[in-house]
Amino acid sequence: MNDIRRTILWVIFGFSMVLLWDQWQIHNGQKPTFFPQPAPPAAKAPDNSVSAAASVPSPTALATATPSQVPTAQGATAASPRQRIDIKTDVLQLSFDTEGGSLVRSVFAKYADLKAADKGFVLFDESKDRVYLAQTGLIGVPGSSLPNHKTPMTLVSTEREFKPGQDSLELRFESPEVGGIKLAKTYLIKRSAYDLSVRHEIVNTGSAPVAAQLYLQLVRDGNKPEGESSFYYTFTGPAVYTDAKKYQKVEFSDIEKNKFEAEKQANNGYVAMVQHYFASAWLLAQGVQRDIFLRKVDNNLYAVGMIAAAETVAGGASKTVESRLFIGPQEEKMLEEISPGLELVKDYGWFTILAKPLYWLLYELHKVINNWGWAIVALVLLLKIAFYWLNAKAYASMAKMKAINPKIMEMRERLKDKPQEMQMAMMKMYKEEKVNPMGGCFPIMVQIPVFIALYWVLLSSVEMRNAPWIGWISDLSAPDPYFLLPLVMTLTTLLQTALNPQPPDPLQAKLMWFMPLIFSVMFFFFPAGLVLYWITNNILSIAQQWMINTRMGVPPQFNLPKFK
Repeated sequence: MNDIRRTILWVIFGFSMVLLWDQWQIHNGQKPTFFPQPAPPAAKAPDNSVSAAASVPSPTALATATPSQVPTAQGATAASPRQRIDIKTDVLQLSFDTEGGSLVRSVFAKYADLKAADKGFVLFDESKDRVYLAQTGLIGVPGSSLPNHKTPMTLVSTEREFKPGQDSLELRFESPEVGGIKLAKTYLIKRSAYDLSVRHEIVNTGSAPVAAQLYLQLVRDGNKPEGESSFYYTFTGPAVYTDAKKYQKVEFSDIEKNKFEAEKQANNGYVAMVQHYFASAWLLAQGVQRDIFLRKVDNNLYAVGMIAAAETVAGGASKTVESRLFIGPQEEKMLEEISPGLELVKDYGWFTILAKPLYWLLYELHKVINNWGWAIVALVLLLKIAFYWLNAKAYASMAKMKAINPKIMEMRERLKDKPQEMQMAMMKMYKEEKVNPMGGCFPIMVQIPVFIALYWVLLSSVEMRNAPWIGWISDLSAPDPYFLLPLVMTLTTLLQTALNPQPPDPLQAKLMWFMPLIFSVMFFFFPAGLVLYWITNNILSIAQQWMINTRMGVPPQFNLPKFK
């Protein structure tokens, strides 16, 4: 019956509000209100250290490296003056520091800053407002000292800019001898690429063998990215991927409390730092054994990293460890080509199985249309065509309900003091009129996961960033500056509500008008691409509902609210 259908929709709406409130609590650093997760077993070591993959022979004992041996991000300033080396490609501007040969700043050429459209978006940075760095170095037996990311290094390569026709450039840093070891770090920077090959050469300058392990880590502060919306949640923090446990996200707050479970040893995968639209990741070659760690390294600094399997370097010999560093946008096609599983940093959550084909279709439509805004419109249109018969059944059922609604209203008024008799009379009427009161509900519920998945596709796709649609909409990832799209969305939502059968219960009728108004307020702060998708869906739904009502002989009429 109509009441049951509306009750189910209210339950769905209420549950959605519960989920939104829960995510709001998490977003603001509070414990989940409705769905608290059980605390995992406490870690054995208070500093969350993980032992090395295997102990290796050293001149005196077996070496065991732990993340606590990795130097913290902040340390004593090196005696030698620090220098910055800037390298510019067509997609990135990178700054390297001679202290440790670390990458300390990255600016994107194709993605503008949110506040200054004439400036590129900054991901890596080392300033008073932001710390986000990629660091590497060596650790050895406890008590030993080897070159690390605090060690002053010398730039020995001479090339600092791409020549015409040159597709790659090498930047090589060399450390002094520390603990009988020299470390050479070589970055291979490629034109039009967001991934860098990083080669570490461990050179033993003495005669005795030395045990050394390479660590690679990403360090950043725990603050949310600037400009992050308070009206929807996107994840910011470290992530770990392995073949065994797949993609695992870890909240900064869980690292703070030492309450997280993540893979600790593997011979594949990557570690990453993820935020809305962008990510960075360290990757070792498949088959290389590594230990994975997450830890807090300073007041508001957190690290995720890997310690490669121990290497014993004989006297006068050297060993090389190859790795890759990704710093870039979450462009799904590109991520898939760089490494298996890297595309998962673009996280669709529970709806991945539906979201990935939707993104593929949106991507292919854009290749034809060459405008992301019109590609969104075309995608929603194709979905409406695909679900045409389901929607037709729903709207046909609603039209039948609307046709007999006056009889139901009269019956409710006449038998309001006899609820059992009224219930039986209504069931008889539904049977005689061949109306299924649940017929308008089920077809709509089937489509809900698809449209939620599309919501996450549009929210997560960096392609929407700085992408224009028409006129005043110059960035589909930002709210409409003049609020015209949210106003149109509100009007279409109210129009759709007016076309639906009016609930017999006056209180329910009033609530059915307040709900779209309250819901629409949120869309004034949502990205324009999401609002465009919702408007398109509303308009197509209204058109189909109008057409079906007319065809069934139920003239469309607007049921305006009565708030007396």
